[in-house]
Amino acid sequence: MKITLTDTATLHPLVLPARADAAPSAVVREYAEVRNLSLRETTGRTDEDLTPESLLPTLFSNQDMRRRQWYILEGDEMVGIAVLNTLADDAGRTAFVTVNLLRRVWGRGIGSLALAHVEHEARESGVQRMLVWNEHLDGGEDELPSPTGFGAVPRDHAARFLLRHGFALEQVERVSTLTWSDSLVQRIRNLRSDAEHRAAGYSVVQWALPTPVEHVDGYAWMKQHMSTDVPDANLEMPAERWDAERVARHDERYLQRGNTVLVTAAQHIESGELCAYNELSIGADAASTSHQEDTLVLSSHRGSRLGMLVKTAGLLTWREQHPDSPSVITYNAEENRPMLDINEAIGFAPIAYEGAWKKELE
Repeated sequence: MKITLTDTATLHPLVLPARADAAPSAVVREYAEVRNLSLRETTGRTDEDLTPESLLPTLFSNQDMRRRQWYILEGDEMVGIAVLNTLADDAGRTAFVTVNLLRRVWGRGIGSLALAHVEHEARESGVQRMLVWNEHLDGGEDELPSPTGFGAVPRDHAARFLLRHGFALEQVERVSTLTWSDSLVQRIRNLRSDAEHRAAGYSVVQWALPTPVEHVDGYAWMKQHMSTDVPDANLEMPAERWDAERVARHDERYLQRGNTVLVTAAQHIESGELCAYNELSIGADAASTSHQEDTLVLSSHRGSRLGMLVKTAGLLTWREQHPDSPSVITYNAEENRPMLDINEAIGFAPIAYEGAWKKELE
């Protein structure tokens, strides 16, 4: 059903094809274009761009998340998107929200009215907590410090918008990139050698998705701990429950998008337990930016340089497999000093900061 926002702007539910592997419709293609352009205008980068074919599978709901999308028209032209993704892990009480507009229509009240509709839909479906992640560009504004005591974001257009609509900044994440060079490869080799020496009693195992049967249970256990063991500030992210079926859904989602994913894990030799892991991914374009995603060391195995081991082993294999990818991007909470120490030692450099925002719905 079309929702009138202003005299010229309307909000429309995004109708998806019957299947995730279908050809994207014309409206999905335009949605992807507007999504990409709005992110480029915010970040100044293209590393979050997705083709319509790779975006489409991410728009469908599954047992883990109910996904709803809308697009915003000004007249007959699409100028924005809105997203409400509701997590199943805490019975639908937590949702991720996005409202992205092209810069040329900022300041007209369109975003506020679109957000109000998304919030109404969230309340109606039982959501009690809305979370937003937004990258903030420093234009000389005053800083808004993170309540964790680590990091800050500028009070830019996005920050002022979120504050005005009842969101509170809860955490700051650092966006970092690694740019490949021959000297960097040698540095990573040296770091891996040192980590291997420190991690006696552990071996490295690697696989590309889909996850081999022999590693499914261990991978699920580590993914479950990823939802509880990383710094969460006061976001109150729900604990996730992972099993073989959820791993299969996770793997299929990446494969439907056309992504290649390498998982590098540390295995305790005596027990056979998988106890640390790192993920690297890339889309169909071999010359695009790679993404370093989850990295975790189970608490019972910390102190043996396993974080450095899985990161360096993964990066060295990745460089051999994807030599045309010029760089790797990653996101870490500013208070996650152990992981930032590893990234900085490897050669990751900060390029931006992202705010994690929360609004409690009464």
